[in-house]
Order: sequence, then C-alpha cells, then structure tokens
Amino acid sequence: MTSRVFNFYSGPAMLPLDVLERARAEIVSFGGGASVMEISHRSAEFMAVLGSAESRLRSLFNISDSYKVLFLQGGATLQFSMVPMNFLSERESADYVITGTWSQKAYKTACEFGKPNALDITVSNGANRVPVQEELHFSENARYVHYVSNETIDGVEFPYDLDGSEFPAICDASSNILSRPIDLEKYALIYAGAQKNIGPSGVTVVIIRNDLLESCRGRQSGVLSYNSFADNLSMPNTPNTWGIYMIDLVCEWLQQKGGLEAAAVRNAEKARLLYSAIDNSDGFYTGNAELSARSKMNVTFRLPSEAMEIEFCTEAEGKGMIGLRGHRSVGGIRASIYNAFPFEGVEWLVEHMQDFARRKG
Repeated sequence: MTSRVFNFYSGPAMLPLDVLERARAEIVSFGGGASVMEISHRSAEFMAVLGSAESRLRSLFNISDSYKVLFLQGGATLQFSMVPMNFLSERESADYVITGTWSQKAYKTACEFGKPNALDITVSNGANRVPVQEELHFSENARYVHYVSNETIDGVEFPYDLDGSEFPAICDASSNILSRPIDLEKYALIYAGAQKNIGPSGVTVVIIRNDLLESCRGRQSGVLSYNSFADNLSMPNTPNTWGIYMIDLVCEWLQQKGGLEAAAVRNAEKARLLYSAIDNSDGFYTGNAELSARSKMNVTFRLPSEAMEIEFCTEAEGKGMIGLRGHRSVGGIRASIYNAFPFEGVEWLVEHMQDFARRKG
C-alpha cells in the first residue's frame, strides 16, 4: 500500500491500520451484500453492528446494567449544551471545574441555561495543571459537577477519576477515553467525541447512569433529550451507521491488544519517551504542563522562538510527520499520541527533536 505519514493531529486522529484495512474491504461489500455505508439502520445487519459496538464498549469498561450506552451526533460541543439543557433549569446551579479551553467553553455554554459556578482553581495562573481532589469544594446545591479529563489544547490531564462526592460527576472524556481503565462508578455521565480514541468523527458516545437519565425525563424532547436516545436504541433519527461500525472495529482491536490495561501501558511508554526528550534537552524544549498533570495523549511544548517552531514543524512534515503545530490559540508544538498512534512514530519525533536541537541549540 502507499506509505502512510505519522498523524500527530489532535483529531481526527490516527486509526489502527488493521481497522482501516478491514474497513477498506467491507466498504464495498459487507458480509457479501451491500456496502457497510449502504445498509439500512433498521436492518438486521446494522442492528448486529450496533449491538456489538455497545457490547464491546461495555466489556472494555466493565459497564454494569446501571448505565446506558448511547451513540449520538454533534460531537462533544453539542454535549456542552445537552448536559445543562437536560439537567439544569434557569434557577439551578452546577459546578464546572475549569482547567483549560474546553472546560471554559463548556462552562460558558452552561451559562445560557442555568447558573453554573466556575471552579477556576488552576487557569488563573495558566492552564498548566489540574487540581488535586482536596482543592475541590463543591457548591451546596450543585445539580452536578462537570470536568474535562484531558485538555487537548493545553496538554493537561487528570491523573485520577474525580469524585463528585454526593453530586453526580459528569465528564468530557473526548480525548482520553479508552486510553486507560477508569472507575466508572464515580461517574454519572461520561461523553466523548469519537475522533480521538474511539473511531472517526461524527459519533459521540454517552455513558449515562440510569438514575440520572430518569431525573431528566420530560425536560427535553426529540434529539436534544437523552431519554429519546435511550428509549429508541440510539436511533430517534438515522444514526451515523459508518461511525458506529468503525467504533465496533476499534473496540475489537483494543480487545485483541489486551484491553484498557494494556493500552495504558503502551500509552505511558510513548509519553515517557517523548517527555524524556523534552526534559533532557537542556532547556531547548519547554513543556507546558506541570509534571503531575502531563497529558499522555497531547504532549505540548515550546521552542526558543516562534520562528524555530515553524521551522521545526516544516522539517517534520518533510520527514512524514504531520499535525505538530499547536492549536492556533496558543501556538507552540502539540504531539497527539492517542491509542492507535504507533510507538515508532514517537521514536521518529524524538529523533527529529534531538537532531533539531543539535543543529539549532
């Protein structure tokens, strides 16, 4: 096949090559019939795919019957609205833990529907850390506590599962879902856009506890209601059949690779190699995140000047490494190394970093 580049973009991100090759075969004929992109969402063939995708997610996370697994559209950004629309009235409050760009966006959106409280513990001094659990003091009447487990732009990640205490914990896990085991019992709702670790863009996975689901019944209708998806097998409208099919394949690949425990080991080793290159550069490279909050998914760092950063990325592109330019709002370098990103690609980047530092330092 044509040689592939190493894709460091934050999303859509690299998918496992084995998955892409299988999908390439089945895009023409699925099970000896129509293309997998042509089968009806009401057909027995697709219902089997939908059931398999849910079953594999449940197996990977060990999800009990106390939770529903839903497949929505609109990305995590729509969830910024759906969460408060389903759980907040204009007089009710919720706590939003602010650690970076995406948690800020979620909070600002919630302000349109209720009276959320911003727990801005870390961002005021720069988005380079996350709070320890003891720093979090929740409001007395919070309907829920919302946080982002991994901030892709700033490269900071919670190293623990936040405990909302007596308040339901809601988590945007878009960029580190499936990267490690989690204590699901600490969460009332987890949502994640698929395009980082789960599959292609266009699908959002929602894992929601049954009691929270029932608490919002009747607050919304149609495709803005979680209950409409739960009551209709994730199909109050035509779902993204291709995206759900791809999720099934990615989850199968993860199972074959040893599950989330094995994924956590691989991700830790990739991150360790890359952060070591930063730390051992005699200050030529400077990481954004504090040691305790370094993301294993999005490694962010700076060079001595913006001109050098542009040159660094241009040279990397010439070597088959794309997507290293930091988010337009912050600049710098960002290397996204999700589940499917191969160890070899990190080795290539480290070699480029060392060579560039020798020549420019």
